[in-house]
Amino acid sequence: MNWSFYFQDVLIIGSRYLLIASIAFIIWYVLFRRIVQSKKIQQRFPKAIDYAREIGFSIATVFIMAFIPALVLGSPELAKYTKFYKDINQYGNLYFILAFPLMAIMHDTYFYWMHRLMHHPSVFKLVHLIHHKSTNPSPFAAYAFHPLEAIVEAGIFLVFVFTIPVHLFHLLFFFLFMIIYNVYGHLGWELYPKGFSRHWIGKWINTSVNHNMHHQYFKGNYGLYFLFWDRMMGTIRKDYDERFDEVKSRK
Repeated sequence: MNWSFYFQDVLIIGSRYLLIASIAFIIWYVLFRRIVQSKKIQQRFPKAIDYAREIGFSIATVFIMAFIPALVLGSPELAKYTKFYKDINQYGNLYFILAFPLMAIMHDTYFYWMHRLMHHPSVFKLVHLIHHKSTNPSPFAAYAFHPLEAIVEAGIFLVFVFTIPVHLFHLLFFFLFMIIYNVYGHLGWELYPKGFSRHWIGKWINTSVNHNMHHQYFKGNYGLYFLFWDRMMGTIRKDYDERFDEVKSRK
């Protein structure tokens, strides 16, 4: 275990979470709160205790998520079994670019089935309930997981490094994209334009309204970036399009 690697990873993951979630919070919950309040997906706001809980569990998640990369890539004995590579030319620029959408599809698939499993009654209260205490989530809920869930969430890193060739830049930029989209999903406001959920492209993309409904009702809408699995498995809420239209039609 390379502890220098670990604390560097904690710094990267933690600073990203705090910076991106804080910027989103300051913009929507502080500076422009009165101006955009009517557009908030759920009109009420979380309480101070909710923000504190979300931040507290998210910080714990940061320390857990940083452990797995440090353990695997920071240990030569384990790193040699991975597909991690250092020279972009080893697989070429085309693969380097195409790996990003491939990682998004892989992560979305991993998340959907893992997420559905955590909603099984025998698992939910033990693992996933902490995250669902945010029935009206804020940006700080992005990493608000029970420690057991944080370990499972971090498992996607292992899937990546042991199944497909990944460069350091793949890991840095993909997980940056992940936290940005995660904060958006818990934002409480919808940023996509009116009619997006019914558009031939938009109907396959996960939205803040979609994930907010999952937090509010606890059932359906299990996707992360996309809605492919939700639509194929019939788990998208039937009132999703109507809710999206209602939110985007408010004056």
